[in-house]
Amino acid sequence: LAGGPGQAGSDVLLLLKAAFDRVRATRDIVFIDQRGTGRSGKLGCVSKPEHETMGDAELMAELRACIAANKSPLSAYTTLAAARDLERVRLALGYGQVNLWGGSYGTRLAQTYARAYPSSVRALVLDGVAAPDQVIPAGGRDSQTALDGVFAACAKDAACHKAYPNLRTEFDGLVTRLEAGDLRLSLPNPRTAEQTSFTMSSDRFLGTVHNILYAPADARRLPFLIHNASQGRWQPFIARQNLAGDFGNDASMSMLLHFAVVCAEDVPRFTPELMKADAAVLARPLAEMMPKLCRDDIKVPAVPYAEPTRIDAPALLLSGALDPVTPPHRAASAARSMAHAQQIVVANAGHGVSQLGCAPRLLRAFLDHPQDKLDAACMAEIPAPTFQLGSAGPQP
Repeated sequence: LAGGPGQAGSDVLLLLKAAFDRVRATRDIVFIDQRGTGRSGKLGCVSKPEHETMGDAELMAELRACIAANKSPLSAYTTLAAARDLERVRLALGYGQVNLWGGSYGTRLAQTYARAYPSSVRALVLDGVAAPDQVIPAGGRDSQTALDGVFAACAKDAACHKAYPNLRTEFDGLVTRLEAGDLRLSLPNPRTAEQTSFTMSSDRFLGTVHNILYAPADARRLPFLIHNASQGRWQPFIARQNLAGDFGNDASMSMLLHFAVVCAEDVPRFTPELMKADAAVLARPLAEMMPKLCRDDIKVPAVPYAEPTRIDAPALLLSGALDPVTPPHRAASAARSMAHAQQIVVANAGHGVSQLGCAPRLLRAFLDHPQDKLDAACMAEIPAPTFQLGSAGPQP
């Protein structure tokens, strides 16, 4: 079960080799395209090369046009509806009990399925665990903790501190500058080398920084990107910003499915009190945009929050200590309503653990004997990535 919400199971087939190499030797693996994603009636918006150079107002107009053109009833695309679909898939394939692997939002879907169909679940592996009470736009404190961790690690690293002695000041300066107004940049396009105009807004800058924090190896590039941008050299930052846009494939997020789920299940619980308590600079663009978009454009009824019932199936919870969206305390919260949960926290991992180090072997060991306690000491052997100090890339 893939993440998002909005990612399709067919988008993460690379996990077959990276994470499921040991598991696939003895088990069938079924990748699910959740309704509204991939080949299950994808509710997507067309990604265009010109989006990279548009301003925020133009991008919002494009998004609203995509929403307006949609003909599907978005109220039908809830997590519980997706869980019911999973049960139909299980029955159609003739399986008895199944093991569930979920990543990020997929952990919410897995927990929902396990509660709705407890007799259908043998065990769960949850990677980047979303707590049942987690509100997706409310991630300010978690993202700020991850960003502060990068700044602190750079300050402790002699080479990084020497290269970027004023890193936090430079970041704060960029935030202040962009809050005063968008920057219009003219520089060689990272894709074509043609001179191109780019609009750098506060929201785009903060959103890119937040995205970079998901993977520790990427986050260790952040000091280099911030420092260069603060000196007026925006080319590396623009290149990284555009990295997510690959116009040669259709593996992009199903944005309308994402909004359908978040507007129905999360935004109604995003109270003014929570907004105030969770306020942080990296979460501000999402926190400001989502409630208005849900109210004015998506317009789906709220799904009432239900207190989580107990999950009896054995569960393995995987957490990266550097994760900016589902850090270890989210998994600990989810585990409180699980009868047989064991959590593994990986010090040098971010958002996604299953493919790292000895994790593929641990997944196989857990699924073979889900009641047994795992010895996960080998996960401590995963090293911290090195910082990027120059254009040639990270240090050796």
